[in-house]
Amino acid sequence: MNPTTPAAVNAAAAPAVPATRKSGADVAAEKAREFEAVFLGQMAGLMLESVEMGDEFSGGHGEQMFRGILAERLGTEMARSGGVGLAPVVMDQIIRMQGNSNGQ
Repeated sequence: MNPTTPAAVNAAAAPAVPATRKSGADVAAEKAREFEAVFLGQMAGLMLESVEMGDEFSGGHGEQMFRGILAERLGTEMARSGGVGLAPVVMDQIIRMQGNSNGQ
């Protein structure tokens, strides 16, 4: 096949199709982990707001600007390393709600 033919150009431009699709349970588990990460990030943000900043070791305005990003990353890492047990409960609720909507 000539690389300049329309078929070759379309094949090269087509997005790659994933080899496997995620099951409903895998998607529910992923969304539950994301929910837990957001929740933990919000909690970390509240904790960081309660910390008094001293003059000696303070990061100044830069620290204040990036506290939100730090809280988000803390939440993501906490959830990734096991979290607080919220993700399994959320996943059960997602699956239960999907079961109820499929039966209607």
